[in-house]
Amino acid sequence: MSFVAGIGRANIDLLYSGLSHIPREGEEVYSKDFDLQLGGGPVATMINLQRLGVPVKVLTFLGKDMFSAFAEQRLHEYGIEAINLYGGGKIPVNISTAMITGRDRTFVSYNQLQQTTADQLKIAESEIEGAKIVEMQPGFLELYRKLKQKGTLLVLDMGWEDDLSFEKYRDYFELADYYTPNLKEALYLTGTDNPLDALKILSQWFTKPIVKIGDQGCLIKDEEGIWQIPHIDEFESTDATGAGDAFLSGFIYGLYHEADFRTAILYGNIMGGKAVTEVGCLTASLSEQELLHYADRYLNRIARISEKSHYTSIFPVNPSSSI
Repeated sequence: MSFVAGIGRANIDLLYSGLSHIPREGEEVYSKDFDLQLGGGPVATMINLQRLGVPVKVLTFLGKDMFSAFAEQRLHEYGIEAINLYGGGKIPVNISTAMITGRDRTFVSYNQLQQTTADQLKIAESEIEGAKIVEMQPGFLELYRKLKQKGTLLVLDMGWEDDLSFEKYRDYFELADYYTPNLKEALYLTGTDNPLDALKILSQWFTKPIVKIGDQGCLIKDEEGIWQIPHIDEFESTDATGAGDAFLSGFIYGLYHEADFRTAILYGNIMGGKAVTEVGCLTASLSEQELLHYADRYLNRIARISEKSHYTSIFPVNPSSSI
């Protein structure tokens, strides 16, 4: 049976929500709510895919610390038995404190990043062999090259980096079938100031480029032109944590079921839109039936955009979007 796989470190989120403001140095501010949850990344994407009925494999790094134990327990509750690639004595999970106001969120994070060993790559290769789709993350380039040669579809998703560039990640961009940057990442990477120009530059690297534009949905380009795939306007945003991972799960769901490109992006928008309605990365989600129901209602809102358009004159754009 075909499956989707993702390799990456588990993220643990300490969520302080309902803050009136972010404390200045030396200050203490009490939040209205607090929660401890699994955070974003490939692990979250695979959990959402499993919720949609897609068979998945999760390869991650778990130690003997309390945070790893929490991650393993939560994965088990979601019905996922992760394949552990770690045997050391440090804390191999990423830990983030998210401070959430009514305007935005601010993070303090911790990780002890280590080089992936040859033994870990060997285990990963044997476990992932036969996957239909793999979510790419920096750090496993040689494995992705082997998968590409065997016909695996590769979807690249990365977080923000101050030195994000085509030069730094050239090898990954050349391997990936799809890349899913948000607006801030796309503008920075391409050195442009509007999503249409960013899309055109990305089209030099990808046959079907994507720019996620937050509450305006997505801009994409295919063989028939440029399209705006709609945002789901009935979903009310509470917290954008995990929206990108949820988008990716919907998009990969479409690819897995061989939906057309525009429909697969719409699935991504629906899952991402639902994710922001509650606090936390995995709190709000949809079943497969619910996803398909929303897609039926929004398919007719997909709009074609002229390549000659000045995009910012058509729709207001928020360049700080993090979805």
